[in-house]
Amino acid sequence: MRYKTQGTCSSYIDIELKDGVIDSVSFTGGCNGNLKGISALVKGMTPEEAISRLKGIRCGFKQTSCPDQLAQALESMI
Repeated sequence: MRYKTQGTCSSYIDIELKDGVIDSVSFTGGCNGNLKGISALVKGMTPEEAISRLKGIRCGFKQTSCPDQLAQALESMI
């Protein structure tokens, strides 16, 4: 699934689930190293677990962040 982000430096998040578990996450744009790290950390988690850890994280003065946008994308998938 491709998710169009809002309010972040990244523009898209591509997510693949396999058997109810996060198989891969790839961000387009944003802070490359940090987003690769987030992607590696959520691999193997259920969407619900990733959502509970990432939802509500803010970036500076923004109302959202790339991790928060990932949580929103996962919510739209389940």
